[in-house]
Amino acid sequence: MTALIRRAALASAALLIAGTVTGCDSGTDTGGAGQGHGPAATTSAAPRATRPSPSLPSSLTGRRLHWHACDPQGWECATAKAPLDYARPAGPTVSLALIRKPARDRERRLGSLLFNFGGPGGSGVDILPAAASAYGDLNSRYDLVSWDPRGVARSAGVVCRSDKEQAAAERNVDLTPDTPAEQRAYLKDGADFGAGCERQSGRVLPWIGTSNSARDMDLIRQVLGEPKLNYFGISYGTELGGTYAHLFPGKAGRTVLDAVVDPTADTVGHARNQTLGFQRALDDYLRSTGQDPKAGTARIAALLKRVDAHPLPTGTSRGLNQSLALTGIIRPLYSKDTWPSLTRALGEAEEKGTGRALLALADAYNDRDAEGHYSTQSSSQRAIDCADSKARPTAAQAAELLPAFRKLSPVFGDFLAWDTAGWCSGWPVAGERDHPEASAKGAGPIMVVGTTGDPATPFEGARRMAGELGPGVGVLLVNKGEGHGAYNGGSECVTRTVNAYLLEGKVPADGTVCTS
Repeated sequence: MTALIRRAALASAALLIAGTVTGCDSGTDTGGAGQGHGPAATTSAAPRATRPSPSLPSSLTGRRLHWHACDPQGWECATAKAPLDYARPAGPTVSLALIRKPARDRERRLGSLLFNFGGPGGSGVDILPAAASAYGDLNSRYDLVSWDPRGVARSAGVVCRSDKEQAAAERNVDLTPDTPAEQRAYLKDGADFGAGCERQSGRVLPWIGTSNSARDMDLIRQVLGEPKLNYFGISYGTELGGTYAHLFPGKAGRTVLDAVVDPTADTVGHARNQTLGFQRALDDYLRSTGQDPKAGTARIAALLKRVDAHPLPTGTSRGLNQSLALTGIIRPLYSKDTWPSLTRALGEAEEKGTGRALLALADAYNDRDAEGHYSTQSSSQRAIDCADSKARPTAAQAAELLPAFRKLSPVFGDFLAWDTAGWCSGWPVAGERDHPEASAKGAGPIMVVGTTGDPATPFEGARRMAGELGPGVGVLLVNKGEGHGAYNGGSECVTRTVNAYLLEGKVPADGTVCTS
């Protein structure tokens, strides 16, 4: 099973760029909490988000970061130490890999601006340098800072499967199971995935949820020497930012949440939101090509049905099955700039009966390189999601959702209905909550940016986040446009408004509208 559009995925900019900083490595010493074999996590639960944490020892909060050059373009790396379990602050620790680019104007420096680009599971150490050109104006007065959250990449990154096992799952597991045998294989694959995580990363699994990462953010604030945390969260990073503001409202500085996860949605609600969001994006794409959305959707659904029965050749040893075809359709919907690649891929599949282009799009989404190696982002994403969510819907409950989800989207409905049951099937760690907390009474204004055509985090989630943050805290900025993420993504109005807030402290009127 592969992660398609679960949770919020990465910001569209992160999906379109690639890059690594090889000199920044926190190492694998996590104070007994690394990737190696250890005591099984069984059904331990992470601390609830609303539970206060004991005071942290000065050996952690007063630790001086040792920044060192790790890239010829001026990037510096360091490692922070955080408690594995915040209820035992003097216990085992986890290493957090950080990266920064110092502000260019040192005399007018405003402090540090911490970024999270989404996922969950995205590596900030990799993404920030690759995306930095989009934030050049902010780098004039802020140190740009990001990190690999706990359970991600260099920060005790979760590993669940080998490349061979991942490829076999893509080949053999149907993400929209039609028969009892396919359903059993689907759920077994989810349980096998969790067992692999427990076997290889069991010691960290109970402790990598969003509330603990939010606590890490406050520790990062302290070791950076900042009185308040200035933060830019995108996609899943908005959930993380909302959780931080809830836990530490008095420490939340200038905060931007772009491409916003609905904090009121549970597992089924989130799946329903994404079914609506991706169908809305598909409709907009079809209109842009002069097609009737209803007829175009029916044509694509029919193509997927044919591919389910007869996978398409790709000119390689791999065929394009229905699950990979669906993944290939999803990826270009994240950004209007990539819609032409969807036109080409669908044209190839329908006119030539081959799936090379759709397979390439699916591989890009699944972080599979030309040699068949996968990143660990999907492992981290799933492990963090399942540490967060209490919900463990059954196959029967997922099947009950099918008629309503199919009505919302004949293309995406089946997958997202089944995903509610398959994603955390048989997971070895109990989840923490039904949905995240985002109330932040006492915090200053937080800018919440929602795009009306966002497929992965539909606009309605931004409106709800602004409401949950509370009166005088959540400030909604509406971007009338397409794509997952608005800043420097086609709307000069959004970029200008966000820059004025972060650089000059100018808070727009709640409900301000920008047009891409």
